[in-house]
Amino acid sequence: MRAGQEILSVYGAQDPGVRLKADQSPVTNADERAEAVILNGLHDLLPGIPVLAEEAASRGERPDLAPVFVMVDALDGTREFLNRNGEFTVNIALILDGVPRCGAVFAPVLGRVWYGAHHAFACDVAVGSTQLPASRAPIHVRQAPEKLCALVSRSHGDEQTEDYLTQLPIGSRTTIGSSIKFCRIAEGEGDVYVRFSPTMEWDIAAGHAVLAAAGGDIVNLNGAPLIYGKSDLHNPPFIAWGDMSIKNRLFPGQTN
Repeated sequence: MRAGQEILSVYGAQDPGVRLKADQSPVTNADERAEAVILNGLHDLLPGIPVLAEEAASRGERPDLAPVFVMVDALDGTREFLNRNGEFTVNIALILDGVPRCGAVFAPVLGRVWYGAHHAFACDVAVGSTQLPASRAPIHVRQAPEKLCALVSRSHGDEQTEDYLTQLPIGSRTTIGSSIKFCRIAEGEGDVYVRFSPTMEWDIAAGHAVLAAAGGDIVNLNGAPLIYGKSDLHNPPFIAWGDMSIKNRLFPGQTN
C-alpha cells in the first residue's frame, strides 16, 4: 500500500521523471520510489529471502535465486501510468521451485487489490490505506461461455496475437492495461488473454499467482507451464486461461 502512495505522489506531478532504460522501455521516478519502499519492506518481513526486482535487475543487480524468492514489479504498466488512465499496478509474487505460489496485484488509482495463494480474493481499498480491509470477496474464474471474452492489451497488441485470436471462438473483447487483465479473468470478467509481444517474468508472476488461485492458469502455446527464475527472465508467448476446460476442449492434444 505504501508503494501505491509513492506512485500516486508522482502520478499527480507535472514531471514524473520519465526516461528510457537500455531496452528502450520507459521508467519513471514512480517506478524507482515504489520499488525502494517494497524492497525495504521485504527486507524486514522476509529477511534472507532473495528478491528479484525489475529496476534493480535493469541496473545489473540480480541476486542468486534460491528455490524460494520474491519477484517484484513495482509499477507494471508504465505506459498506462504516463497516459494517466489508471490502468497500472504494483505486483509482488512469491516463487517456489519456479512456480508463483502466492501473489498480490494492487491498482492504486482503482483502489483495488487482488491476491491469492490457495484461494483468490479481491477487495477495495481507500487511497492512503496502509493495510488490507477486513472485508474481502472470494473470486473464481467463470465457466467459459460458448463465445469467449478476450482480454486485450491496451499498449502491446500485435499481428501475431490477432492471428491467434482468430483460432478461438471470441465473442467480445475487453481492452485494458497491465496485470489487471489476469485479475479480470480471475474474477470471472473474461476468459482468455493471449500475448506474443515480449514480457519479462516480473510482468506476469503476481497476476499468474492470482489467476491460478482462482482456478485458471498461464501456459505457453503448447500448453506447458511457465517457469520462473530462468537465466534470461524472458517469458515465451503465452495464453492466460480462465476455465481450463475450454482450453482442453479447443486444444485436446496439448500438455496440461
